[in-house]
Amino acid sequence: MLVKNELNKLGIDPVALDLGMVEISGDFTREQRELFKNNLKKSGLELLDNKKQILVEKIKSVIIEMVHYADEVPLINDSTYISDKLGYDYTYLSNTFTEVKGITIQKYMIQHKIERVKELLLYDELTLNEIAWKLHYSSVAHLSNQFKKVTGLTPTYFKELKQKREKNLENL
Repeated sequence: MLVKNELNKLGIDPVALDLGMVEISGDFTREQRELFKNNLKKSGLELLDNKKQILVEKIKSVIIEMVHYADEVPLINDSTYISDKLGYDYTYLSNTFTEVKGITIQKYMIQHKIERVKELLLYDELTLNEIAWKLHYSSVAHLSNQFKKVTGLTPTYFKELKQKREKNLENL
C-alpha cells in the first residue's frame, strides 16, 4: 500500500503491483524517480533498478518460498526448481547471486533452512525427524550436521537451551 500511495502522490498509477515488483505504464521522469526513491528510502524500502539486483531479489524470494512455505517434497532438485521458476540457466543465476551477494545460493539457502529449523524447534510442535522431512533433508543426521556447522550447537542442545530459559523465567 505504501508503494502505491507514493506512486499516486507522483501522479503515477501502477499497472501491476506485487510483492517487490511494480509495473507502470510509461516512464518516470528523472525527478519523479529520485523523489520516489527518496520517499521509499525514508520508509525503509529500496528502489532496485540494477537488473542483477532485481534478479537476486527474485532468487531470494524463491528460496524463502521454498524454505518457509513449501510443505511437499519437491520432485526436482533445488537448482532445477529455481531455474525453472525464474526462467534462467542455474549457472547464470548462481554466478549473478554470488557476484551481488558475495555468498552462494546454496549457502544462502542453508542459512534460511537453519533459521527455519530454529523456528520449528522453538515452536516444539514437530519432532526432529518431522522437521528434517518438512525441510527436505535426506536424514536427521544431515540436518543435525548442517545445524551444528552453522550454529555451533546441536538441534537437541538448542532446544534444551530454550527449555532452560523458560524454566529460569518461571522461577523469577
